[in-house]
Amino acid sequence: MNLTTDELQRYARHIVLAEVGGPGQQKLKAARVLVIGAGGLGAPVIQYLAAAGVGTIGIVDDDVVSLSNLQRQVIHATDDIDRLKVESATEAVARINPHVRVEAHATRLTDDNALELVAAYDCVADGSDNFATRYAVADACAAAKVPLVTAAVGRFDGSITLLKPYETNAEGKNNPSYRDLFPAPPPDGVVPTCAEAGVLGALTGVLGAMQALEIIKEIAGVGEGLVGRLLLYDARAARFETIRY
Repeated sequence: MNLTTDELQRYARHIVLAEVGGPGQQKLKAARVLVIGAGGLGAPVIQYLAAAGVGTIGIVDDDVVSLSNLQRQVIHATDDIDRLKVESATEAVARINPHVRVEAHATRLTDDNALELVAAYDCVADGSDNFATRYAVADACAAAKVPLVTAAVGRFDGSITLLKPYETNAEGKNNPSYRDLFPAPPPDGVVPTCAEAGVLGALTGVLGAMQALEIIKEIAGVGEGLVGRLLLYDARAARFETIRY
């Protein structure tokens, strides 16, 4: 997929990277990425994927913008309150990069529609805020053989990993799945929601940007992804840890 003169200038800092170059940028332009949730994590994911020149971004979210969202969901503005998040996110992408196409899905992802949604994309970034959606997304991506970058945040802590359970590792064993990492969801009420426990706004920016980075690396074929590794971030101590699983 050829790049226009405008795109060559827009993505010049990518193109001069030997590991990305013109071929990598063309892969980004041809790519289709689905983002689950246009909230705290989804907002920076969408912004950085759009800026990077991912050709098509799908956004799944059935919620509307509320005033309490704006502390961390930076793709939305005060004037967007009470609008569908997919609408305000679509307009934000158009402002960032007119070369990017958005496919808005104003619906909630469930076990019933997950496979149909994810199968139409090359990569998925999960920024949902509940275990039911995370399991549905992970199971669908595994079935459709679509790479999944999943992240979670709470209070001052965040985590992120890349899931490709349909592929084998160097030992010939299947890569771990989301259910290997979390065999069962915690009982109701054990893990408080962000509304109950709070979340540091900028933390979602850190983890969301890392999700976008993992997606970009996966598409362009750059470096090593987080397959089989859970990256943990403690914002209070400014400390990263990596756990193999």
